[in-house]
Amino acid sequence: MAKQLGTRSTAQKEAVRQALTDAPGFITVQNLHRGLRNQRVRVGLATVYRQLKGLATDGLADVVMKGSEQLFRTCEQPDKHHHHLICELCGDAVEIDPGDEDWFARVAREHGFALTRHTIEIYGRCSRCTKA
Repeated sequence: MAKQLGTRSTAQKEAVRQALTDAPGFITVQNLHRGLRNQRVRVGLATVYRQLKGLATDGLADVVMKGSEQLFRTCEQPDKHHHHLICELCGDAVEIDPGDEDWFARVAREHGFALTRHTIEIYGRCSRCTKA
């Protein structure tokens, strides 16, 4: 029985990873789950969320916030620190270089913080949405 559960877990993990890779951009946990269910993949919402969090922790998925909702996508540069420029209309995103990393540490120090990590999400409108 344990072997079956392990196999199922691995199959579910691979299905979530593949669905995230196939997604056109950032996607909610609910929408990814719905897509998997539409493909007849038997996986619970909590499992999808857990797998996405694991991919993010391993640096294989990017996570951004849109309001109070987390959005995920496959990380294009998993071995490189980066930030995101995100279209507020269509959700398209571009990974951008972080620029002056020393600035973050300096600002944290000036305010009595010990910097442990940071994430930058810059929102605007992409060229396609600006033209529309």
